[in-house]
Amino acid sequence: MTIALVLFAIAAVGGLVIAVMRFKGKPYPPMGLALVHGAVAAAGLVTLIALVVQGQQASGATAALVLFIVAALGGFGLFFHHLRKVALPKWLVVVHALVAVTAFVLLLVPFLGL
Repeated sequence: MTIALVLFAIAAVGGLVIAVMRFKGKPYPPMGLALVHGAVAAAGLVTLIALVVQGQQASGATAALVLFIVAALGGFGLFFHHLRKVALPKWLVVVHALVAVTAFVLLLVPFLGL
């Protein structure tokens, strides 16, 4: 679980940088940053899937997995906007972030024993 949490935390930092750039007026981030953000998040997602399938997850991990999959779908939508060089929709950036943060909290709280 630690590896999944660390990967999602790293992805969150990249996502925050991307969101700040978008809300400061840049239509889309540098491609390298978008790719690293997506790749790290995908690695976290694969790690979490493996934990859930093996039954080695903390409580809330299955719900977090579902939410991370929803966040990933939003991320794909944002990436397709980026590929077409169309400004990332601010509403989708916000929804993507809120879903991912909610999923992260669902994983983190039991992990910390709160």
